[in-house]
Amino acid sequence: MGALNGTLRVAPWRPSAALLCGLLSGLTVTTQAQDSQQLLDETVRAQAQSDNDSAQSQIRISQIADETAELLGEYRLTTQQLDRVRIYNGNLDDLIADQEQEKLSIQQQLEDFVVVERGIVPLMLDMIEALEQFIALDMPFQPEERAARIRRLRENMDEADITISEKYRQLMDAYLIETDYGRTIEAYVDTLDLAGVATQVDVLRIGRILLAFQTSDRTQTGFWNPIERAWEPLPDEYRTAVTQGLRIARRQAAPDLLRVPIVAAEEAQ
Repeated sequence: MGALNGTLRVAPWRPSAALLCGLLSGLTVTTQAQDSQQLLDETVRAQAQSDNDSAQSQIRISQIADETAELLGEYRLTTQQLDRVRIYNGNLDDLIADQEQEKLSIQQQLEDFVVVERGIVPLMLDMIEALEQFIALDMPFQPEERAARIRRLRENMDEADITISEKYRQLMDAYLIETDYGRTIEAYVDTLDLAGVATQVDVLRIGRILLAFQTSDRTQTGFWNPIERAWEPLPDEYRTAVTQGLRIARRQAAPDLLRVPIVAAEEAQ
């Protein structure tokens, strides 16, 4: 088979107008669809982002609201505490002012007390001296007890740890005790010098009216003569009365009338 020599010319392809229009229409539709899908995707993404931002904003708003409520509570609590502190400080100022006044009053009292003490100490010493002289001139009952009381009063005056008020109180107690002797009755055991012999006797004191004695065997009965300031024997007629008086003083018998010797006023002249 013989080869064909020569040149083959191919005419360029030219699409028809209808085909171009169809292609363009398809391209346009495809482009519009793609644009719409892209727009939709962007819209969805924007909405999702917006929803996410809204959620985040709501969370932040809730956090801020909680923080605000917490701060508001702390503010109210702090305000209440501040009001209480102001009230306390006001009361404290009043207390301080009152204490200052009290301090001034105490200082004035101390100054006045020094003045009073200068006058009351000599007075108390005079009162002790007067009480001692009174006891020395009184009936000689409970001599050791009364002398010890005077001695304690004198010692107290030299004690720095005992206040003036306590010293004065003890002095007044001593005066009250001596006063009570005048309206009480008592019996006690003592040793008396009878005719130069130390004799143990029962002593009966009826106020400051009578101070009598009686030996345990009732053989001797006597009384203190305030005029002679000596112990003197009593007639036997008073023996039973003194015995009964001793029993009454010891609560061994009921109170009763007693016939006792009393120095008459004319005898004292």
